[in-house]
Amino acid sequence: MSDHRDTTGPTGEQQITLRSPAELADALPYMLGFHPTDSIVLLALHGSRGRFGGRLRLGIPRAAREWSPVAEQLAECLVEGCERRGSRPDGIVVFLCQDPADGESGRQVMERLRPLAQRLRTACGALDVPVYEALCISGGRFWSYCCPDTRCCPLEGNPLALPGTSVMAAAAAYAGIHVRGSLRELQQRLRPWEPSGRSGEQERALDTASEALVPRILQEAGREQVRAETIRLAHELMHRLAGSGAAGSGPGSADAVDDTLITPDEAAAVVLGLQDRETRDRAAEWMEGPEAPLALRLWRALARRCVGSYQEHAAAPLTLAGWVAWSTGDEPGARVALGLALEADPEYVFARLLHQACNEGLDPEGLRQCLREERDTRAAAERRGAGRRTPPGPARPPVTGRNAGSAHPAALAARPPAPARPGPGGGGGPARPGPRTHTRTSARSRTRTRAPRKDGQRGGGSGK
Repeated sequence: MSDHRDTTGPTGEQQITLRSPAELADALPYMLGFHPTDSIVLLALHGSRGRFGGRLRLGIPRAAREWSPVAEQLAECLVEGCERRGSRPDGIVVFLCQDPADGESGRQVMERLRPLAQRLRTACGALDVPVYEALCISGGRFWSYCCPDTRCCPLEGNPLALPGTSVMAAAAAYAGIHVRGSLRELQQRLRPWEPSGRSGEQERALDTASEALVPRILQEAGREQVRAETIRLAHELMHRLAGSGAAGSGPGSADAVDDTLITPDEAAAVVLGLQDRETRDRAAEWMEGPEAPLALRLWRALARRCVGSYQEHAAAPLTLAGWVAWSTGDEPGARVALGLALEADPEYVFARLLHQACNEGLDPEGLRQCLREERDTRAAAERRGAGRRTPPGPARPPVTGRNAGSAHPAALAARPPAPARPGPGGGGGPARPGPRTHTRTSARSRTRTRAPRKDGQRGGGSGK
């Protein structure tokens, strides 16, 4: 379909021109860093040649009644995000990616999602930004919602290019760009274990750790001791992972090895300890050098241990995993982890700040420098013997839970996060002004008091 507008985007130092829906469909995983599954993807185009700009990904809502408001919010998020970065888009490309359900064909998926595609086109048009192309990718084939010509866009769809055979694949390989598998595979490395004997054992360990640690955290002296114990144990676990040699194996095998190296009691102690903001911020200092990959493996493993009624506790290790990924240049992995953190707790401020900063293309070096300075200041104080106790003042309550923000939010963004909506923020309401005390006296009972999530809950990592 040579009449479709050309789109040009950089791959490393190259310029790749995409002239057809087939080339657009083939390029999508390379632009995101993974194969999107069950996803709406919007790509902004700029200039007369359609240079790629901002991108946004969201899981497809299960309930069709949500499609209209979601389409409007996605279009608004993408356009406003591009404007904040200095350039309003001249056009948008829409992708709907979903695998067929049992007994369903790719064409049936395409027809079922056609109303969603139309709502996205209408929402973008209402903002005076046309949709140049809207594609459905399902079952190894793709369809265009914009082209009525059955000679180039037949009813049965067109097959996707074989992996590694396209111009985009060759250019990406030359530039060192890798597709990290599917979104579902990336998320699976971070999701809690499925209900089983081992997950039941882990939940019981979390119950025991909660009963033991919460009373200590409520006391100032005990809180400082728990912080020191949590950091020390986390560091020991990182050293243990370093000696396993699992990092060089496949992702699934490496994760399985890591899971065997951490006992339920150890995982529970660190997961509960990370609910404290200051502990979490100290753990965030392991963001570069040889410590970073070990920390990432640990945070992934701990996120998988947040089972049963403790799934909301995963926000802390998931946010740390996203931060390490972003700090080390893995933006796709960062978005996935931070999106899941916001799915676990939509009001977790540190995750929202990091997600917004990552999606807006900010440089993580500002936060890295703040964390380095904090670490150096603390080390210098310890060397001077400043750790000697002074007469205790009034006990400060611990800052834990969902509203425990970053110690250095100014390093992430020049303004507070915008009210979250189904877009780069990954969901949830607006951030409340400042942290509040939120002590988990019983994770099991507290979790039961939360309203159950509705079908169609939107979550997951979004694009840039």
